[in-house]
Amino acid sequence: MIIIMVGLLCMSLSSLAQTLRIRDVTQVQGVRENALIGYGLVVGLDGTGDQTTQTPFTTQSMSNMLSQLGITLPAGTNIQLKNVAAVMVTAKLPAFARQGQTVDVVVSSMGNAKSLRGGTLLLTPLKGVDNQVYALAQGNVLIGGAGAQAGGSSVQVNQLNGGRITGGATVERELTNNFGDKNQLILQLSRNDFSLAQRVADVINKQSGYSAAVPLDAGSVAVKVSPSQASQVQLLAKLMDLPITLPTARAKIVINARTGSVIMNQQVSIERCAVAQGNLSVTVDNQTKVNQPDTPLAGGETVVTPQTNISLREQGGALQKVNTSASLNDVVAALNTLGATPTELMSILQAMESAGCLNAELEIL
Repeated sequence: MIIIMVGLLCMSLSSLAQTLRIRDVTQVQGVRENALIGYGLVVGLDGTGDQTTQTPFTTQSMSNMLSQLGITLPAGTNIQLKNVAAVMVTAKLPAFARQGQTVDVVVSSMGNAKSLRGGTLLLTPLKGVDNQVYALAQGNVLIGGAGAQAGGSSVQVNQLNGGRITGGATVERELTNNFGDKNQLILQLSRNDFSLAQRVADVINKQSGYSAAVPLDAGSVAVKVSPSQASQVQLLAKLMDLPITLPTARAKIVINARTGSVIMNQQVSIERCAVAQGNLSVTVDNQTKVNQPDTPLAGGETVVTPQTNISLREQGGALQKVNTSASLNDVVAALNTLGATPTELMSILQAMESAGCLNAELEIL
């Protein structure tokens, strides 16, 4: 029996102390993706393109493209296109991307096209925030949705006005970076936590054998390295796989008022308290009564009389005792005894926090 109890205790402690790698909780400062955006045309649609009378920019873009290809349209020509759609193209330029490397692009309709299925994106330059072209996108758009319509009825599954091109953009300009130019690297933590920053520094110092890492604040750790870029890559390859035990998170409850979701972590606990909750409903019944004259020739008039009945009903309201709960299972069991809906549970948790019997931080999204 003692051996079994010790084993269960060890299992509970191991579950509380979660072990991850440093790469799971940090990222190197300056090593990040960059957003690219471009405007282009998708052609080859089966009559599901933009209605050019309502989207004049599609016609203008088509005329400009044809003029660049040496085709001049007569003045006053009104182009009626059904197989062309104006789209916005977005992509993520990864860190250390080299010329010739391909990246995925997302194509989204910006007009009134019904579907982009079967379309081909024409050559589209993708620019960064500095208005410089970093990639060129082109290819067949893959749509994940489907739809059909006939006889005034239609059915649609998923989205038809947005798609993706795998490897649809080719990198033409490389980003300048200062990786390896300094004698230190900054590791940014995934969450601001002084305990986590200190633990990351301790693990790195234990591996290196000297004080190579110093926590700068709750969100970053500085690591001293040699100025050689190759040695920094080797060092990061070793450090990122070092195991680290996460500190215990603070008790927190997150409430999404729009969806009615209530999420709490395992550190949440409550003190003994009494809760009374009930539903108050007010019903207003408005009916119209028509009064006719007794005899047709009496000279009376038809009178319409409104009758309004108001009733008030209150359900529930019994005082429920909630015992002290030291674990998440006890908290869930205690709250379930109240029989409250998610919407009512939000109000109860707010009131419990105000009363000082909720040992957790309450965040409302």
